[in-house]
Amino acid sequence: MQIRLDADMDKDYVLGLKGITKRFPGVTALDNVSVDIERGTIHGLIGENGAGKSTLIKVLGGIYHPDSGVIEQDGKQCVFTSPIEARRAGVSVVHQEIKLSETLTVAENMFLGNLMLKGRQLVDWKGMRRRAQEIVEDLGMDIDVNETVESLSVAKKQVVAIMQAINNESKILIMDEPSAVLTERELDTMFRIVKDLRDKGITIIYISHRLDEVFELCDNVTVLRDGMHIDTLPVADVSKQQLVEMMVGREMGLEYPKETAPIGDTVLEVKNLKRGNVLKDISFKVKSGEVFGISGLVGAGRTELARAILGIDSIDSGEIYVRGEKINYHSFKNAINEGMGLIPEDRKLQGIVQVMSVKKNTVLANLDRVSRRGVINAKLEEQYSKEYVDKLRVSTPSMDTEVQYLSGGNQQKVVIAKWLFRESEILFLDEPTRGIDVGAKVEIYRLINEMVNEGKTVIMISSEMQELIGMCDRIMVMHEGKKMGEMDRDEVTQEKIMALCV
Repeated sequence: MQIRLDADMDKDYVLGLKGITKRFPGVTALDNVSVDIERGTIHGLIGENGAGKSTLIKVLGGIYHPDSGVIEQDGKQCVFTSPIEARRAGVSVVHQEIKLSETLTVAENMFLGNLMLKGRQLVDWKGMRRRAQEIVEDLGMDIDVNETVESLSVAKKQVVAIMQAINNESKILIMDEPSAVLTERELDTMFRIVKDLRDKGITIIYISHRLDEVFELCDNVTVLRDGMHIDTLPVADVSKQQLVEMMVGREMGLEYPKETAPIGDTVLEVKNLKRGNVLKDISFKVKSGEVFGISGLVGAGRTELARAILGIDSIDSGEIYVRGEKINYHSFKNAINEGMGLIPEDRKLQGIVQVMSVKKNTVLANLDRVSRRGVINAKLEEQYSKEYVDKLRVSTPSMDTEVQYLSGGNQQKVVIAKWLFRESEILFLDEPTRGIDVGAKVEIYRLINEMVNEGKTVIMISSEMQELIGMCDRIMVMHEGKKMGEMDRDEVTQEKIMALCV
């Protein structure tokens, strides 16, 4: 149980967690966690995947009930048996996967479960639209309250979810990875809104894998590891390196452990690739042993370029050469046969089959290697999958565990294992570390080093410029479907990339 020091006695705590424990079959997700949250602050919550952050959020949001321990709000013990009870107590959650009704308007979403009535039965539609407009203007946003949510950008959907919380008169707003899919410009808007809410007295619990955001936004930060509370302290009193070491429980090496691999001959050449208004005359070359980065803002055409090269999307014109041979394929299957593989941006929908085991996901792209006459050889399947799981240090209870139960970092390793088992030589990594904690990121970077040291080629698409600068030998910058420039590792800077991005 956390013991308050005398210096803390004068602080105003809006929320107190006392010895919160939550168990699931075979695992203790939260182990005697005690944290105090100061009123009117932005409180960061960090930890590796599997540290207990999501479970703690669900306890606070009324989705889970703790096995032991208590929650205190304004000094009084409270019990949330459902999200509705939590909202009534002034606790709202903006989830990473935004939960809005896509076919309803902005105003209608804001009042879901909390309709404004005229009399006892009639809905006050005009009043709801007026109140929604007041909140939009108060936040300084350009959002039409009569527009359906499905037509909004991800950033504006997040703002609508925040507006829901404001309309519910929430005292505590929990934000789970709100920046995961936002551009730099959208991030600035989100940061402004979060700070404004704090200044109006709303307490924010902010969960993020991006430590730079914690230092930009948060007043205090709590570190969880393996379901336990490691420490809570003012952000001003801690360094980024100290937070990382608390999260992983050990000293970390370089954030970007780039190794220089022998660079070989050109293995992929793209000439004058065009596709409608999405790709405009793109040309570049990539060599074996090289990590080739593709940078650009959202909408630049980075993912679309990978999909076109891989045969997922058709092209209007242009030529693609693999190891000097011009190829004319029309499907992803043909690209796979040419030695290409894709670690996609959305691993849950496109990279893994969540309800299938680690074992079956690992061999999925090369079933011929583990089957005879169409029948899978269970012994070969077990042997090969275990070999790659061990090689990539995938943390899993067993080979038969469904991939959906692994952390994000371990899911990503399974996707990589799948293509290594396929013996792919040219690998496209689209946002390879999105939603992955700091420790797992470093492991992914080390896998990239191993791949290029074996002579493979890695094409990395990333929204994180520091990641590209830290890991790539060359970086190509795109803007609105065009190639704007290309830089070697020794000349690239964040400023030079940004100058080409806009």
